[in-house]
Amino acid sequence: MTGINTHFAVALFCFFSFSLRAMSQASQMLIDCTQFDNVTRTSSYLSNRDMVLSTLRNRSSIGSYSNATAGLSPNTIYGMFLCRGDLNRTSCSDCVNATTLEIYKSCFYRKSALVISNECIVRYSNVSFFTLVEDVPSTARFSTGNSLDSPQFFSQTLLEKLDALILRASLSSSLPVPYFVDDQQHVTQLEGSYDLHAMVQCSPDLDPRNCTVCLRLAVQRLSGCCSHAQFARIFYTKCLITYEISALQPNVTSLGVTKSESLTVYII
Repeated sequence: MTGINTHFAVALFCFFSFSLRAMSQASQMLIDCTQFDNVTRTSSYLSNRDMVLSTLRNRSSIGSYSNATAGLSPNTIYGMFLCRGDLNRTSCSDCVNATTLEIYKSCFYRKSALVISNECIVRYSNVSFFTLVEDVPSTARFSTGNSLDSPQFFSQTLLEKLDALILRASLSSSLPVPYFVDDQQHVTQLEGSYDLHAMVQCSPDLDPRNCTVCLRLAVQRLSGCCSHAQFARIFYTKCLITYEISALQPNVTSLGVTKSESLTVYII
């Protein structure tokens, strides 16, 4: 076996020990590697890419974020992963491994690749993206069957909560999990009461200002797609916002909660 078959077989061999739970995440991934040129089979670019992805996989078992660089110009590769701050190390490693496998399956000869899953982001490129905020691509995942028909929820309650978390996140760059803040509170309003769990997170390569900029983009995306959903998760390449409503106890019928369960994913 030679050429691409040998290279691909070696790459796949590294992944045979992945758990089924990690592999099942592929159906919920945003895979973006369609806008960049291919590389040749013999290019050192491929070996540099493999070195970066291998480094990221190894480091995913010891932290929620890492970046890596390999090779000399013009074949330099830059890579990073970011796991949600509420994941343990095993779950982070599982996600990065499964996501890297998806890169090999879908983006093998691409100069750049980005994969966003429910639990982590993995990417590499021939152009450095460290410290940068990017407004595309992004993903929005949210429940459509259950809606919270409360005029006060997004206009006040959720925005106030996210504003407070964004401020706390921008001041937390020195924490063990930088720029990660989550919070849960019980909310009582005229329409009813519920538990609101919200979380914000930025990639540690951002400075506090750019972390805030990225999270504000995510709030803007949230307001346009899913502000009345009982669950929503917004991912950009360098930050994420998620919230969930539970223990819902309506006081009046105007709260309007349906019983069906569904999930919608939008990508731009």
